[in-house]
Amino acid sequence: MKALLTPELLRRLEQFQLLARRRAKSSLRGERRSQSRGQSVEFADYRNYVAGDDLRYLDWNLYGRLDRFFLKLYEEERELPVTVFLDCSESMGFGEPVKFDFARQVTAAIGYVALCGFDRVSISLFPDVPGRASSLKIGEGLEGTELPREMLAARGALKSVRGRKSSVRMLQNLARLSPGGKADFNESMIRGALEARHAGVAVVLSDFLDLGGYEGGLKALVSRGFQVSAVQILAPEELNPQASGDLRLVDSETGLAEDVTFGRHRMEAYSKVLRHYVQRLREYCLGRGIHFFQCSSACDLEDLLLRQLREAEVWR
Repeated sequence: MKALLTPELLRRLEQFQLLARRRAKSSLRGERRSQSRGQSVEFADYRNYVAGDDLRYLDWNLYGRLDRFFLKLYEEERELPVTVFLDCSESMGFGEPVKFDFARQVTAAIGYVALCGFDRVSISLFPDVPGRASSLKIGEGLEGTELPREMLAARGALKSVRGRKSSVRMLQNLARLSPGGKADFNESMIRGALEARHAGVAVVLSDFLDLGGYEGGLKALVSRGFQVSAVQILAPEELNPQASGDLRLVDSETGLAEDVTFGRHRMEAYSKVLRHYVQRLREYCLGRGIHFFQCSSACDLEDLLLRQLREAEVWR
C-alpha cells in the first residue's frame, strides 16, 4: 500500500495548526480556547468572590490593594471539531493523475495537522455507499451493503478520529478507499451539517461537478456555523482537454452518453463555460466567507499545503 504522504512532508506539517475564527464549543477537553470558564493556565477575567468558591483561585495581591476578594477565572480549553467532506463519487476516479488520489492526499494532510494539534477529526465520505447516493436515511448505517469488509471498516473508522497516535491508522484507512457511485452534493452537505454535534472547521474536497449544483450544500454548512474551506479538484484533461474529432462522451456517474465533434471552436466554447463555472463557484464562496481553492490533480501538493493554505490562513 503506497503511502499518501512522505515522511518528510509529515514532519513539515507537524509545525502547522489549523486556525479557527470562532472559539471552540466542543464539550471535550483539548487545546483550543473556549467561551467556557475553566481551570486551564490561560487567564481570562476576575469576578467577585462568593461563599463556597474555591479559595485556591483568590487573587491575594488584588486583595492586598483593594481589601476585597476577587476570584481569578481562566479560559477552558476545548478541542476543535474538524470535518473533511471527501467526494468519493465515480467522477473523482477520472484523470491522470486521478482526482481522488490527490483529494485523499489533501485529506490526509488536513487530518494529520488537526490530530497533531489535538483536535477531533471526522472524515465524511459521500456518497455514503457507492451506488446508493440518496437511498440512506439519517442515522442509517452501512450494514448490508456490498462493499468489501475492509472498505466498510475503513469508512467507519474515519468517522471519528482523536489523538495523534491515531494518525497512522487514519492514513492507512484513507489509502484503502476507492471512488464509486453517484453523489448528491447538496444532500450530503445538508446531512453532514444536521448530524454534526458541534460546528467547527469544515473542508470540502470535490470536483463540484454535480448537476444539482452546490449552493444548497455550502449554504447549509455556513448556516450551521462551520468555518468552511472549499477545494475544487479538476483533472488536467478537464482543465485543458487534448482530444479532438468525433467523440462519444459518457457521464461516469449517470451513464448518459452524447456524441460530439470537438474542433477548435467547440474547444474554445468549452474553456469559456468552464472558466465561467469556476468563477461563479469562487464568487459564491467568497461572498459567504468560504475559503476557495481551485487546483489541478497534477499540481504541486507541497505548494498547496505549505504555501497556499498558509497564505489563506487556513493554518499557520
